[in-house]
Amino acid sequence: MIAFQAMFTVVVVPDLASLKEFYVSAFGFEAVFYDPSFYLHLVSPSSGVQLGFLMQNHPSQPNFLHTKMAAEGFVVSFEVQNAANAFAEANAMNLTIVMPMKEEDWGQVHFMVEDPAGMRIDIVEHIEQPEQ
Repeated sequence: MIAFQAMFTVVVVPDLASLKEFYVSAFGFEAVFYDPSFYLHLVSPSSGVQLGFLMQNHPSQPNFLHTKMAAEGFVVSFEVQNAANAFAEANAMNLTIVMPMKEEDWGQVHFMVEDPAGMRIDIVEHIEQPEQ
């Protein structure tokens, strides 16, 4: 078994500056490493969640890391205490809402926004389901 200390995605993108601005202003992440020509590493001080973004075609990386991410089929979920409040905040910040808020039969209220790279972020509140 390989023991690890943390887990985060690294997404290959064409622009790091817009992502840094988006995640810092919309979700309160801190940029713990930022080189606009190479890499952006974000950490949420409130949750410890980490995200990494790598500049596409960077010469220090192997060829399989040169292609930017295909946003289709890729979703990151952020769990919140109150989806309705988060939805109001997302609208107030004029975030790109790609799925309006809805309640699911399996016990979630959620909506989705899109970041500047086209990655979808599912903002999720888990709710108690009545006993069947």
